[in-house]
Amino acid sequence: MSAKIVYDIDAMKFMSLFENITRAKLKDCIIKDNMILFIVQPNEISKAIGSKGANVKKLERMLNKRVKIVEFASEPVNFIKNLIHPLQVKEIKEEDGIYTLAPVDLKTRGMLIGRNASNLRAYEDVVKRYFPVQELKVV
Repeated sequence: MSAKIVYDIDAMKFMSLFENITRAKLKDCIIKDNMILFIVQPNEISKAIGSKGANVKKLERMLNKRVKIVEFASEPVNFIKNLIHPLQVKEIKEEDGIYTLAPVDLKTRGMLIGRNASNLRAYEDVVKRYFPVQELKVV
């Protein structure tokens, strides 16, 4: 577990709005450029997304930002799978705090990594908030 997580006033407003709209138990809120990532407690994902994604669409309209909702998992491998969803990987191996992701195809590999590894580093930052992870790698 890394340092204590501190929220600014905007994050607190987003978290309150999210909980009021979805009635789902929220674990964390991460604000990145034009996107907000909400991490919900286990088994709260369907409530958070809503019927046919209604809650996600409503939040995106209200906040004027992209919204991604991820279900927290107590195991790093399961959390990484939830975080990168809908992208699929064949397997995730862990060795000395380095997690290696094996994507199913080249397109998925490119989307996982992103331009200048931006997507991969963003995923890595999120995972490091909860687990003692050295690095995420794609093979």
